Order: sequence, then C-alpha cells, then structure tokens
Amino acid sequence: MSDTVTDSRRSPLHDHHVALGASFAPFGGWEMPVQYSGTVAEHTATREAVGLFDVSHLGKVRISGPAAAAFVDRCLTNDLSRIGPGQAQYTLCCAEDGGVVDDLILYLVGADEVFAVPNAANSAGVGRQLTAVAPDGITVADEHEAHVVLAVQGPRSPEVLTAVGLPVDQDYMSFVDAEWSGRPVRVCRTGYTGERGYELIAPADGAGELWDALAAAVGEQGGLPAGLGARDTLRTEAGLPLHGQDLGPDITPLQARCGFAIGWKKDAFWGREALAAEREAGPRRRSWGLRATGRGVPRGHMTVRRGDDVVGETTSGTFSPTLKTGIALALLDTAAGLDEGDVVAIDVRGRALECEIVKPPFVASHVR
Repeated sequence: MSDTVTDSRRSPLHDHHVALGASFAPFGGWEMPVQYSGTVAEHTATREAVGLFDVSHLGKVRISGPAAAAFVDRCLTNDLSRIGPGQAQYTLCCAEDGGVVDDLILYLVGADEVFAVPNAANSAGVGRQLTAVAPDGITVADEHEAHVVLAVQGPRSPEVLTAVGLPVDQDYMSFVDAEWSGRPVRVCRTGYTGERGYELIAPADGAGELWDALAAAVGEQGGLPAGLGARDTLRTEAGLPLHGQDLGPDITPLQARCGFAIGWKKDAFWGREALAAEREAGPRRRSWGLRATGRGVPRGHMTVRRGDDVVGETTSGTFSPTLKTGIALALLDTAAGLDEGDVVAIDVRGRALECEIVKPPFVASHVR
C-alpha cells in the first residue's frame, strides 16, 4: 500500500482524501483511498455509527430511448418487470456460457431510461456489450466521469442525510431524485455493508462541497470516513460477493448463490440456456461461508480440505473485526456432500486452519 499510485484514474474528491491522510491503492484501474484512520476503526464505526465512502470508481451508464428498459431486460439476468420507476435492482451481465461478466445495480427511471452502476473495471465492457446489440433509437452513454458516487452506511446514516437536507424515508432498493445546493442528487437506499445505508449519485462538479458537508455530519454522529479496506471487510461479513473473486467469468450465479437475481420466467437474457442447463443438473460447486475456529486469517485462493480430500477453494478471506476471527467465502464441491455445521480445514501457508461451514451472512443484516 502506498500514497502514490501511477497510471490510475482518480476520484474528483482525491484532494479531499489526501487532506484527510488517506493511503491509496489501485483498484479497478482507479487510485482509491484504502484507509484513513485504519480499516478496523472504520469498519467498527460503520457497524456501530456511520461510515462515509467514496465509491466514485463505480461505473455510470445511462441507457435511454424508446423501450430502453425492455431492451436492458432482454440482456441482463434479473426481471425488470418486478420493479417500477423509482426502484433499483441487483442484476448480472452474463456470458453465453453462464459466467458472470459483471454484477451491477440498475436504477429504473422509467420505460425509456435505465441508469446502470457496474463495477469499475467492467464498466466499459458492459457498455460495449449493450451498445453492440442496441436497436436503433437506444443510446448507451458512458457517464463515468460525470458523476461521483458516495455511500453513507451504518445505523446512523439517516441522521447524517437529514442533517444535510437529503431524503431518508424511501424503501430499501428505491431511490429519490433530490437537490442539494442547486445540484441534482439521486439518493438510493442500497448498500454493500450489511447495514442500513444510502448511495448518492451527484455531479462531479461541486462534489467536494457535498463530501465536506457529509463528512462533518458523519463526525457529529460519531462516524468516520472509510476506505475500500473497510468496505471489503464489511461486505465479507455480510456474505456479499465481489466480482473478480466470488463472481466472475468462471463462476456462475448459481455457484455464487445469486440465483435470486435471475428472472427464470423471462424468455431471453444473456446466458439463459447455459444457466437453465446448470440449474437442471445442479451446480458442481457452491459458495459457502467458512468461520475459523482456530487462530489464522484466510485469504482468497487457498485450498479447502476435509481430511485428506481437496473439496474446494476460498474466493475471499479476511479477519472479521466484528467476530474477532477469520472468515472466508469458498466454493465447495457439491459432490463432497458438505453442509452447514460441517468442519473443514483451509491450507494457510502450509498450516491447517480448522473452520466451520456456515451459510452467509456471518453478521446479521440490517439493510432493511
């Protein structure tokens, strides 16, 4: 981890992070703050009070034109007919073999407009795939540089937004278009931490003023600015997948326990045939949580054994500040017949770390 990273894009709020003493690292082609006061402190502040995250590296893609929502619905896995304007939906962009190109959030503005938030490294790719098959009249616009995305997460997040004059009463996975200091702000009740939270999409121009106002309100509530280090420990405790680790071209939604984001009743979406076949046969492996019962911290790509048999591999692993033990997400072979409560061992640099199999999340969710 270093304070200088080259050949990466920077958030419009970079100077604000420098002023707060952030340390930086490359992530998805961006130079982003990893921590300010320390990952454990920022994690704990988010769980107990509130954390403020700059996640402007996330993509921003606007799909508009006649029947734009119906077009997107034919491409991505989830069923947009399940929600209405003013609501958001988690969905997947899959390849024809069922692998996950990206997971993303869709904001349904109306029948003729959808705003998509893909992951940083995959934003351009998702946009290109949509553009390649878009019918006449449908525009797919990359607005990555035009907006910031700020996340206010934790039990006191409503108090923070109220303090700066932004709405807080929307239902989970719904959004409101508001105004702050004369600029539009889209406020959505989403989150990646397992706590109640909001994500704000605002113009990059003038975003520093919004960040400063939120940071002041967060401090008054006993919270902290938080970096991607805490975001990762929080999301792992919540059992939520990270693309490139727990989801990816070689990990299907069914293997990653994301079948809830598949609209099986739809006639068409990318990868439907392969995923339907996998559903019929049953996935050959499935994601589980592993909670260490001994001392040690698992990481990704560590071998999982039951006795002498290799039964899987970890995809994410960390020390849980909340549980004070090591935790991991792992893909385990279904043929091994493993279930919740069974004991396996992770090979941590040649030493066996005993773990109990649990069904995520590791920490109870309070998102709703």
